[in-house]
Amino acid sequence: MQYDVAVIGGGPGGYVAAIRAAQLGGKVLLIEKDQLGGVCLNRGCIPTKTLLKSAEKWQELKKCAAFGLQADNIGFNFAAIMERKNQVVRKLRGGIEQLIKSNAIDLVHGTAMLENANRLNVKQDDGQISYEAKNIILATGSVPMRLPIPGQELDDVIDSNQLLEMTEVPRSMIVIGGGAVGIEFAAIFQAFGCEVTVVEMLPTILPNVDHDLVKRVGIPLRKQGIKMLTKTKVTSIEASADGVKVFLDNGKGLQVLAVEKVLIATGRNPVVEGLGLETVGAQYSKHGIKVNDKMETNIAGIYAIGDTTGQEMWAHAASAEGMVAAENAMGGNSTMDYSAVPGCIFTTPEVAMVGITEQAAEAQNIAIKVSKFNFASNGKAVSMGETDGLVKIITNADTGKVIGMHILGAHASDLIMEGAIAIRNGLTAEDIAKTIHPHPSLSETVMESAHGINGDIIHQVLLKGR
Repeated sequence: MQYDVAVIGGGPGGYVAAIRAAQLGGKVLLIEKDQLGGVCLNRGCIPTKTLLKSAEKWQELKKCAAFGLQADNIGFNFAAIMERKNQVVRKLRGGIEQLIKSNAIDLVHGTAMLENANRLNVKQDDGQISYEAKNIILATGSVPMRLPIPGQELDDVIDSNQLLEMTEVPRSMIVIGGGAVGIEFAAIFQAFGCEVTVVEMLPTILPNVDHDLVKRVGIPLRKQGIKMLTKTKVTSIEASADGVKVFLDNGKGLQVLAVEKVLIATGRNPVVEGLGLETVGAQYSKHGIKVNDKMETNIAGIYAIGDTTGQEMWAHAASAEGMVAAENAMGGNSTMDYSAVPGCIFTTPEVAMVGITEQAAEAQNIAIKVSKFNFASNGKAVSMGETDGLVKIITNADTGKVIGMHILGAHASDLIMEGAIAIRNGLTAEDIAKTIHPHPSLSETVMESAHGINGDIIHQVLLKGR
């Protein structure tokens, strides 16, 4: 049977691409070697946010006296917390399965490899079978990166996949990597009583985040008890009687820390090996498959999306790329716009960003204006007891258009959409400022920051020289 579109990988990029192609009238084949939903649903975004919600509720319980509430004999059952996580994942995965069925998409479980530009082979437990398709979309995702550290093969050195299967909270843990994944896991497990130390070889945690937010987020993270060692490299790991010993070098001397577990959270590598890319002549490297703005590879009829391209490694970017690839595979003319891809880091408080950072603007010699508004000056934030954070808006000094928005604070992942819409549609800070925002709401922090571009903030005292 020949298909209009065959999609390899059923993650947030792949299953969205399959559904979109089916909506456009295509006969679609979706091949998944594991479970629908990919890393995001099964071992990433959804399970971690489910655990984070439990962690947040636990922390709120312990602080309830500040709200005039009393709670006695409180505690948590970590095994039950993990089971709730599993239930959430199963429910959402079941929803995707229903979407696949309702769109008449043929789902095949197995490992696919390209035979040529229009033919692929799928290996299954009981044999293998070939399929033909006019167009093929590669959405094979990524896997946790492993570092060349002596001792990283020890049982107590784990990756994020293994951590999400634990049913007990480790007494202590070193997280290697201060990026989004490492910091999120550090926040979750510290909340449940694990003594967490984050080790980052770069000068700061969250290296791609605007410096103002990095400085501010470190304060609540340290208050929560998370220790952070920057400019520090792990040189080796050795087994010990009750866990592992981790040898560290900060350039000034050596240090040894004994912990129960070590989490390697240094990023992810695109899955490009074993796909038959060499067979068809598709261009790729260890950093991902090369594509253009239509998500096309250099081989006609073969597209690549999501983490496998190594570009914007966010689930929502993969879904957007999946839509573009599917529309083009079905004869359309869609292009991918990366100008306003929001990023979210689910610490407490949350971090969210879209567009350019102040540091990047300076490096590119872009004349900018900057405004900041603190959550502590917002009525809703004060009433919620969520006063840590700020909204930072960056505009082009010549046009007034918003080119960057960076938020630290409660519900930052929701608020950041004002910035994404503004950048995507070429809006100015004045467009945001003169749009009436509801009161009391956290969205007013964005409005006030927008007013500040022209020095018109109402609810915050402006310091001289700013």
